[in-house]
Amino acid sequence: MKNYIVPIISALLVGFLLAKFMIDQYDKKENLKTIFNNSNTLYFIRQGIYSDKESMEKNMTDFSYYIYNLEDDKYHTYIGITSSKKNSQKLKDFYEKLGYITYIKEINISSKSFMEVLEQYDKLLENTDEEKTIKAICSQVLSKYEELILNEHKN
Repeated sequence: MKNYIVPIISALLVGFLLAKFMIDQYDKKENLKTIFNNSNTLYFIRQGIYSDKESMEKNMTDFSYYIYNLEDDKYHTYIGITSSKKNSQKLKDFYEKLGYITYIKEINISSKSFMEVLEQYDKLLENTDEEKTIKAICSQVLSKYEELILNEHKN
């Protein structure tokens, strides 16, 4: 009987150590995912898609500030950005009430500095329904996006 106790205890000890090792590896992988996947989903309010720059500029004269992106040889114009799904619907409804057809597009951004600025503007946007204030907030956010994201990628 004594001959079996030592191998059984050794097998249990090895099993315990291997299980602990596997659990520690799993925890490390989960932590790495959160460290390297630090992008945030933003909601862009898209106003339109244009085939050429001239028609885009002609149709965007109603907006004091907008940004555009060239995708698949088409100009996609954006008139608002928010990090809140609730605010994205608020902006969409706001512009549609003014007579514009808008779409919400989700884009992932990893700029911490832009996210900090956007959080402040989102708080302001959440607490207002005034047309001038909403338009001013949208213009400021787009300006900051251009400054902190677009210009950063150009350099």
